[in-house]
Amino acid sequence: MQIVKSIVLFVLAGICEIGGGYLIWRWLREGSSWWYALAGAVILVVYGVLATMQPASFGRVYATYGGFFIVLSIIWAYYFDGFIPDRYDIIGALIVLVGVAIIYYVPR
Repeated sequence: MQIVKSIVLFVLAGICEIGGGYLIWRWLREGSSWWYALAGAVILVVYGVLATMQPASFGRVYATYGGFFIVLSIIWAYYFDGFIPDRYDIIGALIVLVGVAIIYYVPR
């Protein structure tokens, strides 16, 4: 159950970071209302709080989160930007997931 909770926290943190960044991107790059920036900033703060809920040390949490971020970025781009990942994107994402599983979930 601890692993499931950890994965859920990584995914929620990733959605918050990518979503918050995306809203700020829309505000600055696409001329959206300043409300986008404000909402993005609030969501980015939530991301920072979620990351602290992991039980491991800062370095291990952020190294692992980086892998989740890569995979979630590809998924986000597919759904919100029309990005079509090719087989190398998918292979790379799978390699990253194996790497983060080793970093974070292998018993020590």
